[in-house]
Amino acid sequence: MQNTQQPQLINPTALFNPSPYGFSHSISVENPSKICFISGQSGGLGENHVLADDFKTQVRDALKNMEIILQSHSMTFDHIVKITLLIVDHHQEKLEIWAEEAKKIWKNSFLPTSTLIPVSQLALPGMLFEIDAIAVKN
Repeated sequence: MQNTQQPQLINPTALFNPSPYGFSHSISVENPSKICFISGQSGGLGENHVLADDFKTQVRDALKNMEIILQSHSMTFDHIVKITLLIVDHHQEKLEIWAEEAKKIWKNSFLPTSTLIPVSQLALPGMLFEIDAIAVKN
C-alpha cells in the first residue's frame, strides 16, 4: 500500500514563527494512522516568545504551547505516545514539579513514554525547560 498523502506542516500563528531559526513547530503524516512530530516547545509565550523567570511557569506555558499545536492537528494530550524533556540545571525539585504538572495533563489517560535530558542551557537565554512529542491518532 502506497502513501499518497503529503506531510502536513503546521506552525500555529499563536506561537512564534520558527522558520528564521531553521525549523517548524510540527508536521504530521498519515499512513493510515496520523502521526504528528512536535518540535521542542519551551515556556516562551506568543510571537515574542516571552519567558517567565521560574521553572514551574515555564513548564505550564510549554504545555500550553504543546496544546496549541496538538489542537491544530485535531489531537489532544491523550494522543501523545512519546515525550523528550530538556531541563536546565536539573535537580530533584524540578523533576517533582514536572511530575506534578504531567499528572494534571494526563490525569484521565496513560502517561506517555519519556526521556529526560539534563542540559546546561537551551537555545535562548532564560529558557529553563523544553518538551518535544510524538502523537498518534487512529
